[in-house]
Amino acid sequence: MIRSIFLIAALAFLTGCAGLGTLRQASKPNDLYLLTPKSTFSTSLPRVQKQIVVQEPTATAAVNTDQIAIQPTALQVQYLPRARWADRAPLIVQALLIESFENTNKVAAVGRSTVGLRPDYVIAPDLREFQGHVIGETDAGKTVQIKVRINIKVIDEYDDKIIASASFEENVVAATDKTPDLIVAYDEALGKTMRDAVEWSIRRIHNHSINNPRNLPS
Repeated sequence: MIRSIFLIAALAFLTGCAGLGTLRQASKPNDLYLLTPKSTFSTSLPRVQKQIVVQEPTATAAVNTDQIAIQPTALQVQYLPRARWADRAPLIVQALLIESFENTNKVAAVGRSTVGLRPDYVIAPDLREFQGHVIGETDAGKTVQIKVRINIKVIDEYDDKIIASASFEENVVAATDKTPDLIVAYDEALGKTMRDAVEWSIRRIHNHSINNPRNLPS
């Protein structure tokens, strides 16, 4: 009887230790990562005296998260352990697009619809790809290519009409499969994509505004 009591006590102790170990593991903080806006643009960009709103990008559930997605195969999505974006990916991309538009110094005003801005044009992004793809593996580790693809629609808010639509994509191979190198590749791929999308959007808005009768001098 006494021996049984000792066995039960020992099992309870070991179970408690395992539970504490799990709690300690779970309590380890995640590393949070930010990305940067684009700040260099073509010097030939036209100036547009228009107000622009950038909507939150639409995205699939696999991307619409603060987790950092990596696809080991075409049919599987995994997430980096103990690493997170500082916010949901679509919100990060929206904020960086807005800041990138501002950094051109070519638009009258740009912001989110939630700030009460009455826009002349709306940028409606669709975040189609925002993940890494494992494209190879060696003894040294995996080769990961970061893919960023954004579809952009430019909407004339006055006529409630899409005036232009295009897709922008960049693929960047990370230096290693370590998290810091993956984030650098994400930043490079997103930066190139945003530069192309912002420049294209400004040119389309400029062309539309100068050819639209309501924008001509009376």
